[in-house]
Amino acid sequence: MGAITDVPGIRVGHVQKNDDGWLTGATVVLPPPGTVGSVDVRGGGPGTHETDALDPTTLVATVDAVVLTGGSAYGLVTAHGAQRWCEENGRGFPVAGGVVPIVPAAAIFDLGRGGDFSARPTADMGYAATAAAAAQPEGHDVGRGNVGAGTGAVIGRGRFKGGVGSASVTLENGVVVGALAVVNALGLPVSDGGQGPQPSARSVVPPLDARFRVPEPAHREAQVQLPEPPSATDGTPPLNTTLVVVATNALLDPAECYRTASAAHAGLARALNPSHTLADGDTVFCLATGEVPLDRSTETVRQVSLITLQSAAADVVRLAILDGVRSAAAVSTPAGEFGAYGG
Repeated sequence: MGAITDVPGIRVGHVQKNDDGWLTGATVVLPPPGTVGSVDVRGGGPGTHETDALDPTTLVATVDAVVLTGGSAYGLVTAHGAQRWCEENGRGFPVAGGVVPIVPAAAIFDLGRGGDFSARPTADMGYAATAAAAAQPEGHDVGRGNVGAGTGAVIGRGRFKGGVGSASVTLENGVVVGALAVVNALGLPVSDGGQGPQPSARSVVPPLDARFRVPEPAHREAQVQLPEPPSATDGTPPLNTTLVVVATNALLDPAECYRTASAAHAGLARALNPSHTLADGDTVFCLATGEVPLDRSTETVRQVSLITLQSAAADVVRLAILDGVRSAAAVSTPAGEFGAYGG
């Protein structure tokens, strides 16, 4: 299955708290300096920070870190901690007197899931997650399941536990495409009787096997009809989000990064039903380290190169989401019981 860290230079750090009323955390994806980035936000209820700076028409093309966090809008303060780490380490857009780190962030809703509504990620947690990412060796394994921003994640209107997942694929031209997902969805994994997801036809990885299948839920009917949310009796609507970072070692410009983020949303829709709802803040970031130039010898070849990469991005997003569900462990807190999907 691989991980987003199969893309050379990409590192991931997690910080979480899961006791004394806490069930939340933060995850930082730390790319190498000079990485180009963009984002596509499609959910109806997003919580984001600095995403406007990633528009292809804006001044700055590079990204210093991407923060994924719990805590809804409150949790976006974790980006300040990541910024502080980047400034201390000289990473950012150079200006007179110093640097301004470009640190976009997005949050999931997990408020109160540990029992304490005020227990939410802090700037210090964002700093610690960034430092943890920086301390990792090249190509390190990525923590999955109930870690980082996936600590308080749930799916299926709060009935099942969600979490962090990751996957990667290597194409024939040496381009690596990886994804990391934080799955906190209103919907449930798409199931077709156990058929495993397939990678891009142009990828050169071993066939996927049963490791990548999400187990059936204990009650089959949960796939057909969403369970009632725990908050149904008090009139509180379900609030959710699936967050994704796609990374590649390909050389892309900001517009191509944006188009790749857009294409990757297809993987989210293939993995979860429903997706991109009014109650989800579904967001996909794309990072391109620029290590491997694409074949652009003719316009047709350029298009094929980009379509191949973007198809692979959708594939690995789907795999990362299913991995996040498969890796999540059941949790019991004062706020409720969140079972493992398939447990």
